[in-house]
Amino acid sequence: MSSDTSRPPLLRALGRWSLLALMINSILGSGIFGLPAALAELIGAASPWAVIIAGVLMASIIGCHAEVASQFDATGGTYLYVRQVFGRFAGVQTGWLILLGRLTGCAAGANLLVAYLAEFWPQATQPLPRLAVISVLLGALALVNYRGVASGALVSNVSAVAKLLPLAAICTVGVAYLLTHPVAATIPARATTDRYLTAILLLVFAYGGFESALSAMGEVRDPRRDVAFALFAALATVAVLYTALQFTVVGVLIHPERSERPLADVARALLGGPGAVLVSLGALLSVYGYLSANLLTAPRGAFALAERGDFPRWLAAVHPQFRTPHVAIAVFALLLWAFALFGSFSWNVTLSAVSRLFYYGAVCAAVPVLRRRQPHVAAYRLPAGGLFAALGVLTCAVLVSRVDYSKSLILGVTIAAATVNWLLTRNPARQGAVTSRT
Repeated sequence: MSSDTSRPPLLRALGRWSLLALMINSILGSGIFGLPAALAELIGAASPWAVIIAGVLMASIIGCHAEVASQFDATGGTYLYVRQVFGRFAGVQTGWLILLGRLTGCAAGANLLVAYLAEFWPQATQPLPRLAVISVLLGALALVNYRGVASGALVSNVSAVAKLLPLAAICTVGVAYLLTHPVAATIPARATTDRYLTAILLLVFAYGGFESALSAMGEVRDPRRDVAFALFAALATVAVLYTALQFTVVGVLIHPERSERPLADVARALLGGPGAVLVSLGALLSVYGYLSANLLTAPRGAFALAERGDFPRWLAAVHPQFRTPHVAIAVFALLLWAFALFGSFSWNVTLSAVSRLFYYGAVCAAVPVLRRRQPHVAAYRLPAGGLFAALGVLTCAVLVSRVDYSKSLILGVTIAAATVNWLLTRNPARQGAVTSRT
């Protein structure tokens, strides 16, 4: 940790179930409300199997994260792990990619929330109402998290449950329907290897986001024991949900690939108008929960970089009363507000398609390194960890080949900015030691 002992420590207020809710909120965003149609277009009725395969592949990546994360009890998440194992330059690059990915992803989510709100209030997309909605939404979430991690966790817990209920209802009704009806989708079979890889690439990003929750380890009561439970329980929950929803979409809709809102169309077919309203509300809650989770976790990433001298030190300030990284929260919320008003959803798509694969692969590669360095550390140990680490690195390497690098300008700018950041802050006197359990 930083040597600045005058700053009060962050409050360890996140228990096991709050961490699980935070994981689910960080993974389950807006993608599930549109992804089933894209998967159906790629590989048709075979798409549910792609969901299962992607879940198995993500289990190896998440398992590696569980082992690595259990050896750290400080705020920082993936940035911290990569920095400790592969050096400060790699850590700074990772920190920038994660932060910008979270920022643009949340901004896209805020815009999507406004679009769904227009189903109930058509004027929401007009300039002034849109400004008001985004400002009130982000301002309220920032205030909640500014005043304390326990308050932010409560919002995350409630929104996680609220978003799961309508989706679980669709799954239940859909599975019951499919037990007595044949699959309705009429898409020709086109499940080639190339299409499968593209589908799995989409699903890896749909299953991703859990790394954002790892940034709050400095406020988790028992990181070593709780992180593995939360990661695997969140993956299992989301995998079952994604699979059931995909089976339902291709089983109920005749042309799921043509649907702009596949889950709403399924709900309308099975439950009528009220079902479509339920899903629309679920979409709003899902995006709201996603934003809530990221307003809790993403500023902790900036805090972690600042705490170790990799960002301006004032971003590492801790509120004397609320014991939250209040400056980092305020700065992140302000930048998010600007990106939500002026940014593009494609920014998040481009960054996510590149950055996640690189730092997921880096964490998987860190498993054997940490096992050699700390063979007796009291931490979670992934069974056959070396094998799963190799599988995770291979998965990331293969999927990198599916990325469209014609849209990599933002990646280049981000890497260049991170390099300049590293050059300006590489004075050894400003570097803080990384806290890990040895």
